[in-house]
Amino acid sequence: MVILVTGVSRGIGEALALEFSAEGHQLLLVSRSHDRIHQLADECNRISGANNVHVLVYDINELDDLSKEFESLIGQKTDQIDALVNNAGFLVRKPFEKTTPSDVYQLFSTNLFAPGNLIRIALPFLRKSVRPHVVNITSMGGYQGSVKFRGLSYYSASKGALSILTECLAEEFKKDGIFFNSLALGAVQTEMFSEAFPGFRAPLSAKDMAGFIKWFTLNGHNYFNGKTLPVSVSTP
Repeated sequence: MVILVTGVSRGIGEALALEFSAEGHQLLLVSRSHDRIHQLADECNRISGANNVHVLVYDINELDDLSKEFESLIGQKTDQIDALVNNAGFLVRKPFEKTTPSDVYQLFSTNLFAPGNLIRIALPFLRKSVRPHVVNITSMGGYQGSVKFRGLSYYSASKGALSILTECLAEEFKKDGIFFNSLALGAVQTEMFSEAFPGFRAPLSAKDMAGFIKWFTLNGHNYFNGKTLPVSVSTP
């Protein structure tokens, strides 16, 4: 399969790239971190024993202005995408009254607008796949009825919005045979989680969660479409 993954410079995204490589999938890895993404690609190619990992060094927040360029770059690597995992995310933890408009824009730009732009750019490639699957990584913070935490209001709202977008796109592109689902993750021991909950030890590692996301990306659309599924042992 040809799989595009964002946010691979650390944490779950990095672990996910390694998991897919172990099964020999062709990968398109997107990150703005030039040095780390090339190191990861080399590691993935070593694991897979093939040169089937391609690097796309981009800031996903700039895709709106560079969409044609990015689409052309994808086209140089592949003519189809079988799965897209929108994993990149951004977190600000501040009290609501101290959160600035700039903070809010960056949260929604990275957590909602950028995934939407990437899906739009990827549509021609997804349509060429037999059963394409788009997986959006959201958060239990944006899952209705879940426990909420002080200082994460806009982060949670941006992730909740991505879940709703997922549901809408599943309906809009049902006729195209493109499946959309989102996974609302609970506590996973990553750098971002440590920023949000310093000193707390999550029950799952990035590798643990990546193993599940890999399975769901490859198989979840056989069971679900337009769903947001809670994937959580604890919150936090």
